[in-house]
Amino acid sequence: MRIAVIGASGFIGRHLRAALRERGDTIVTATLRMPEAAARSCDGADAVVNLAGEDIAHRWTRKLKAAIWTSRVDAPHAMIEHFGSLAAPPKAYISASAVGYYGTSESATFTEKSPPGRDFLAGVCAAWESTADEAARFGARVTKVRTGLALGPDGGALSRLLPIFRIGGGGVIASGRQWHSWIHIDDIVGIYLSAIDGVEGVLNATAPNPIHNAEFVQALSRVLNRPAVVPVPELALRLMLGDGAMVLTEGQRVLPERTLATGYAYKHTTIDEALRALLSS
Repeated sequence: MRIAVIGASGFIGRHLRAALRERGDTIVTATLRMPEAAARSCDGADAVVNLAGEDIAHRWTRKLKAAIWTSRVDAPHAMIEHFGSLAAPPKAYISASAVGYYGTSESATFTEKSPPGRDFLAGVCAAWESTADEAARFGARVTKVRTGLALGPDGGALSRLLPIFRIGGGGVIASGRQWHSWIHIDDIVGIYLSAIDGVEGVLNATAPNPIHNAEFVQALSRVLNRPAVVPVPELALRLMLGDGAMVLTEGQRVLPERTLATGYAYKHTTIDEALRALLSS
């Protein structure tokens, strides 16, 4: 298959490219900084996977919020508008999204059928997915992958936490009650491959067993055999990240109901096993 990957240099993109190469697919990469050129790279593709998006792990200034929106909504829209001029528009369009779509809650449980939340990230995710749906106008099958807390030793949240935990400086964030709907990088890649191969619609890329932040901290402490007794106050995070602190201090309990219904078989379903697999590799 010929697969066009947008945002291929990022954490998920690197792992997806490796998996695609291993199974013999032809990979074309592009950037949304040049939407028309990105569209041309999609000509004749069996599938386009759009993973592009501004990093949200910074202080949310007005400028950063605008960049987050532009990278996920305006730039993909500009690319997709050029699909109509292609000799052979892509057969499938798979878009990244995030569990931020659901908003945050300590008590609710969300599945692919749940409505969007009302905060900034939820609005971005809803518009991101609406933009992806535009590809259907050009005959593409559309899939939207709502990813949770992505775990890998070479990217995502875990790579930022490991140096702190390894010196015994880790601890519970804010209340510790916020949910982490986590997922091992191998399963993120597996879900994207299933989307490339024919699964459409919305898929939650989260493990079947979400946990509280306090449980995550304890699990990482056990696997590393290091203490984790240095709490991170919510106020400190808000001073550093502004509104962006919500990514760490709030969460959502997300279940991959439809992902499981499609027949996807998770490789890593418990946090201890997932962390051991990641850190041993």
